[in-house]
Amino acid sequence: MQNDMLLVEDLALLLLDDETGVPAGAGTLSYTLGGAVLVDLALRGRIESDDEGRSWLTDPKVHATGTEPLGDPLLQEAFERVSRKPRSAQTLLIEIGSRLWNPVTERLIERGLIRRETKRVLGLFRSTRLPAADAEHEQELRRKIRAVLVDGAEPDARTAALTALLSASGALPALRPQLAWSSDVAKRAKQLESGNWGAAAVSTAVTRTAAAIAASSTAVAIAVTTTTTT
Repeated sequence: MQNDMLLVEDLALLLLDDETGVPAGAGTLSYTLGGAVLVDLALRGRIESDDEGRSWLTDPKVHATGTEPLGDPLLQEAFERVSRKPRSAQTLLIEIGSRLWNPVTERLIERGLIRRETKRVLGLFRSTRLPAADAEHEQELRRKIRAVLVDGAEPDARTAALTALLSASGALPALRPQLAWSSDVAKRAKQLESGNWGAAAVSTAVTRTAAAIAASSTAVAIAVTTTTTT
C-alpha cells in the first residue's frame, strides 16, 4: 500500500481500465482530475472560498492561503495558479485539470503501478496502452470503496473524498471491475457526494468541488448530445 500518493493519483488509477489503460469518464476527465487537486489543496488548508456559507458555483471565488511551499511539485504548481487571482472552482477545474493526465500517469508509471506499452497498428499507427503493472494498491482502494457503497461501512476521509469525486464525475458505474450496482449503492454514492458523512472540513471541501465537477460534467454531456443530434 503506497501511503504518500495524492488524491489525483489514486483517482487516475481507479479510472484506468486495468487491462487497456483507457480511463473511464474520458469526456470530463480534466474536471475530475482538477477537482482531486483542489480537494487536496483544501485539505491542506491552502485554498478557501471567500464565503463559507455559499457554493463555489455562485459568486464566491476560490483563493489561496498560506505561503509555505508545498512538498509536492504538482500541488505547488496548482497552488501557484490559484494564487494569481481568486476564481470560481469551475474555472480552476479545467485550467488545472487539463494539464494533469500526462504528469499523473508518468507518476503512476514511476511508482510501478501501471506500465506503458507502445505498438504499431498495421505497421503505421502508434498505439499506446497503460495497463496495470502492480494491482495491490488499486485493489485496496476498490475494496474500501466497495465496503462503503455495497456493505455500508463508514468511510475514512480519503475514501469518502475519492468516492464523492468519482460519483460527481459520473464515472463510478463505469469502473472496472464493476460494483454490484443498485439503488442503495447509487444513493450512498450521492450522499457522499453531497457531504452527508463525517469529517466536516473534508466534507465541505469535497462537496464544493464535487458540485463544480457535476455541473461541468452535465454541461459537457449536454454539449455532446446537442452536437450529435443537430
